[in-house]
Amino acid sequence: MFIDEVEIYVRAGKGGDGAVSFRHEKYIPNGGPDGGDGGRGGNVLFEVDDRVHTLSDFARKKRFMAQNGQNGMGRNRAGKKGEDLILKVPTGTLIYHKGELMYDLTQKGEQIVLLKGGNGGWGNQHFATSIKQAPEWAKEGQKGESLKLDLVLKTIADVGLVGLPNAGKSTLLSVLTSARPKIADYPFTTLEPNLGTYVDRDSRIIIADIPGLIEGASGGKGLGCTFLKHIERTKIIVHLIDASSPDSVAGYKMIRNELKKFSKELSKKPEIIAINKIELISDDKKEEIKSAFGRIRKKTILISASTHQNIDKLINEIKSKIC
Repeated sequence: MFIDEVEIYVRAGKGGDGAVSFRHEKYIPNGGPDGGDGGRGGNVLFEVDDRVHTLSDFARKKRFMAQNGQNGMGRNRAGKKGEDLILKVPTGTLIYHKGELMYDLTQKGEQIVLLKGGNGGWGNQHFATSIKQAPEWAKEGQKGESLKLDLVLKTIADVGLVGLPNAGKSTLLSVLTSARPKIADYPFTTLEPNLGTYVDRDSRIIIADIPGLIEGASGGKGLGCTFLKHIERTKIIVHLIDASSPDSVAGYKMIRNELKKFSKELSKKPEIIAINKIELISDDKKEEIKSAFGRIRKKTILISASTHQNIDKLINEIKSKIC
């Protein structure tokens, strides 16, 4: 299951308590103090792992705690440090606390120490004085830091595919990359973002396909609104339009309006308009569509993802905008 937003509780380890202990030696009161210090509590770290693609592990378990430090022991033996807790997250994970962004993890292998474990307490050996040579107290270990966090995943991709349901985005993704998304002839075939990578001798381009958008998507209708954040980081948008739709321009304007409502920055990204499924329409219809978009001063590329017609032109246009 694709999970891209979770709320979790994390806590670093408590420091171990210092020990109260006395060695047994002649002529030394109570044998002399030899209580060791407690070990430091484990830290909480987040690490970007490119083998992790969703936040689903955090949906099943909501509380994460690093190991506590071990208590001190006699004979001046210190307790062991608690083990650090390393939480693996996908590339593109944002960490929020009370609505404020703390970290944006975008690099493979990136690691941050989010919470520090508590210091271990001192054993009674530290409290001996000439007056009080046998202290019967030690210091408790400090509590580890803790926070409630919101984790949000925003996919890292070069190209974002947008369009109405059944525009052919999944088919196009499967043609351009090795990705094999579910493809069927009904609305909302895509239920979660799909990623694929186009590779040739000169380029490596990551492409994200999000569920189809409908009117009102920015306000919560349909599925695409949930995943629009996954194209906020993209360099360009490829707007795919079904050539057989009754009014291509109206559909295009509706999607553009939803993008603008969701994010002004998203609506300003460079865009390629690709008219798909041209194998289904006549030459006259093709000219009609080109003219309609020409009247709103928009350049289009006519393609067929099914027959691969003009796919090379689309790739060249994508390269020209992101390279």
